[in-house]
Amino acid sequence: MIYRTLFGAPGQRFGAPYTDLDGVRRQMERLFDAFGDRQSGRVGAGVYPAVNITEDAEAFYVSAELPGVKSADLDLNVTANQLSLAGERKISEEDADARYHRREREAGRFSRAIALPGDIDPENVKARLADGVLTVTIAKAEKAKPRQIAVQ
Repeated sequence: MIYRTLFGAPGQRFGAPYTDLDGVRRQMERLFDAFGDRQSGRVGAGVYPAVNITEDAEAFYVSAELPGVKSADLDLNVTANQLSLAGERKISEEDADARYHRREREAGRFSRAIALPGDIDPENVKARLADGVLTVTIAKAEKAKPRQIAVQ
């Protein structure tokens, strides 16, 4: 009797009391997916666009995924160690009578400030948008570049 009270009936799986709660959680996730819990104009989890930042001895390289965004809809600014990326993602409107089964593509304005790991030369920045990927090459400031020291 005590064993059954503490651990459930013999042969019953451990954690079985939580299977019902897990089913409710899955149903709630499907409900939120169906009706959408996102605010209008907000893309993903607020981290848009997704970026990669790399560097070599001469420059920092920022690659941002911007499918469907035109260069005319982008605004880039640089400061001592920060890149600001803003713009607008436009998606053609669906038919007024369209019923969504899933809506993951959002349109609207976006803005992202990206801290760079070192000082930059703001006069030497190049940007290129090709195949939905923005690539920004930002030269490092002279004081931030590594120097070769000759050993005597």
